[in-house]
Amino acid sequence: MLSPESAAVIRATLPAVGGALDEITARFYGTMFAEQPELLDGLFNRGNQASGEQRRALAGSIASFAQALLADPDTRPDALLARIAHKHAALGVTEDQYTIVHKYLFRAIGDVLGEAVTPEVAAAWDEVYWLMAGALIAQEARLYQEAQVDPRHPWRQWNVVERREESPDVASFLLSPADDGPVPPARAGQYVSVRVLMPDGIHQTRQYSLSNAPGDRLRRITVKRVASVAEAPEGEVSNQLHRTVRTGGELTLSASFGDVVLDDADTPLVLVSAGIGCTPMVAMLEHLAATGSARPVHVLHADRTPADHALRADTRHLVEQLPDARAEFWYEQDAAEEPGSRTGLMDLDGLDLPADADVYLCGSLPFMRAVRTQLLQAGIPARRIRYEVFGPDLWLAHAEG
Repeated sequence: MLSPESAAVIRATLPAVGGALDEITARFYGTMFAEQPELLDGLFNRGNQASGEQRRALAGSIASFAQALLADPDTRPDALLARIAHKHAALGVTEDQYTIVHKYLFRAIGDVLGEAVTPEVAAAWDEVYWLMAGALIAQEARLYQEAQVDPRHPWRQWNVVERREESPDVASFLLSPADDGPVPPARAGQYVSVRVLMPDGIHQTRQYSLSNAPGDRLRRITVKRVASVAEAPEGEVSNQLHRTVRTGGELTLSASFGDVVLDDADTPLVLVSAGIGCTPMVAMLEHLAATGSARPVHVLHADRTPADHALRADTRHLVEQLPDARAEFWYEQDAAEEPGSRTGLMDLDGLDLPADADVYLCGSLPFMRAVRTQLLQAGIPARRIRYEVFGPDLWLAHAEG
């Protein structure tokens, strides 16, 4: 896929470009938003921009894609981009926006690297960009078609049938479509984008996992209110939802997307989560119960306290419905309030997890890194460990290894 001439140039310049990617992407976003501020209205999340997470995720994906092309120049690494394509589809990204990104990204490359960007270097990296963009455009077109979504009109109104308080800072919203049109099927483990009008008149979006088995016209999301911590501001969308959305209200949602989904195999399952990362796991459990699955299931969850553990009763109830399922909970404090739970951080030592298990992992990046290491040490192959990240995927290159 990558021409030999370009491959030689990319190999020679990747250390310099890779080392400057953080500065390049910072300049790219800064210039693009200064000249096209409308892109911040509903497409790009301001919180991810302010924290630098979006910038680091973009830099990591470009570097990973270029490295994959060099490792195998005859193959386009589409699998590497599937996670990004699903995120884009949940935001309504359109083909023409890749031209806008190209304009500002290559201007930023020239500004940062200066005379090092010869015509040959620019042409080689241009080839890499359009290989990456072409792969994403193709995948996103297929996702839109499967979800029966027009990317120019990706949003749909849903009625809030019920709001339920799950913990002091977590609420669930049970939703049904506000119209009578068909609801494309969703899969356990997928997420939706929620588009919210903020007090300053700007729309912001955030992805939330479905927390129920999406077998009919009802969808449920479970939202943790993200408080401000140290230098990090509060989560705009989560706090707006908690403050303003009540039973009888409306929410604007995308179709369901996400490639970390429960398959129909009969292998053992290990569902590992921390904090609000429990949401896709509960959806998977509900799907297993609804379909009468006999798969062996280990549910492993860590939280601060039992009172903070959202959907705890749902999890217990669903585990009891399954013929070969068990749950283990770890709490940093007050573990005695949940019979059978353990005190401290999650520790897999002694659990005797099956080596042929399919593992699903969701939680903070530090948690997932620590648990993934334990899973590998327990003899579970890396290829059997699947993960979901809330927000930009900063772990892409690490976890694929």
